[in-house]
Amino acid sequence: MPTAVYILGLSIFAQGTSELMLAGLLPDLATDLGVSIPRAGLLISAFALGMLIGAPVLAVMTLRWPRRDALMAFLAIFVAAHVVGALSGDYRVIFATRVVSAFVYAGFWALAAATAVSSVAPQLRGRAMSVVAGGLTIATIIGVPAGTVIGQHWGWRAAFWAVAGLSALSAIGVLTKIPGGRPATVPLLRGELRVMANARLWVSYGATALSTGSAFVTFAYLGAMLTDTTGISPTWVPAVLGLYGVGGLLGITVGGRFADAHPFRTLYVGATGMTVIAAAIAVTAHSPAPVIALVLLLGAFGFATNPALNTRVFTLADGAPTLAAATNYSAFNVGITVGPWLGGLAIGAGLGFTSVGWIGAALGLAMLATVGLSHRLEREPRTAAATSAPQVPALTHP
Repeated sequence: MPTAVYILGLSIFAQGTSELMLAGLLPDLATDLGVSIPRAGLLISAFALGMLIGAPVLAVMTLRWPRRDALMAFLAIFVAAHVVGALSGDYRVIFATRVVSAFVYAGFWALAAATAVSSVAPQLRGRAMSVVAGGLTIATIIGVPAGTVIGQHWGWRAAFWAVAGLSALSAIGVLTKIPGGRPATVPLLRGELRVMANARLWVSYGATALSTGSAFVTFAYLGAMLTDTTGISPTWVPAVLGLYGVGGLLGITVGGRFADAHPFRTLYVGATGMTVIAAAIAVTAHSPAPVIALVLLLGAFGFATNPALNTRVFTLADGAPTLAAATNYSAFNVGITVGPWLGGLAIGAGLGFTSVGWIGAALGLAMLATVGLSHRLEREPRTAAATSAPQVPALTHP
């Protein structure tokens, strides 16, 4: 695997830590900025909003840029936004820096995916994407707890400075290891948009959103469920949540091994696993031992589909790799946004924390159906080609 792919994974780790670490910093942020915790929580929503719209917009804006230049520009803005946030005491300024950070982070994600895939042979695309996306998984395991510890000992501003420093370090790697100059073929916006009209591509985006929603509707409320329903001590919650990240790392590694050779089999197994595990969590939510084991499996099956979902897009949109990857990244964020929203509606209606497991199972079933539809659409052109082929009379022997 080229060194550049690992550099891109490191960059995603640095930026992904910023995406996730605020959950552990909200009380200190709220106190220091003089706002309520719910209002401080809107800083997480601000990041989600920036990610949702940033990927396709920046993919189009930088379509003709040399990839290294675009990646460096995104990182520079990301670092600057965190420096401004660390120096500011104004909630509105920090809110704006979160939106800007997420906006360029989404653009970096989309371009990093296209760069990683283009730097390896077609049969290694899934493994390359597992390395890049694995940066976010490692951020869940290491970056988020480390950011929380830094915030607890030296304040939330120190956590912002740490992310800025790590991102600047990854920028050095991008500068030295990502090839400069324009790609051999510079894509045209008209051509990318034409490829994006492929209906099978949008079915794949649907699978991406449903997969992410299925995993995140349970994960978003897991900490609260563990203490409220399962009866686990709050001091053990970080360790249990860490198991989700460990499972995610295992899942994305194994999924990356099989995504290229067996994409649909990987998606079927992942979707089935997410459905069964989410339902099992709902059933066993009052029993600590099975829930702890199921959290590990939820992370494993949830992340195992990630490489296949990404490489599937590049297979369907070979002529529009940048915009296709950007839209797929937006689909991931649709799932991140809608899944927890549905869970919140159910909990608010008095259905309890076990309801998020049932919602996760329902979304998993919907993903399974979507993958089945995608698989059927994939086979149709081959069937049509075989049917339309001229029939050659069989030779007979005297």
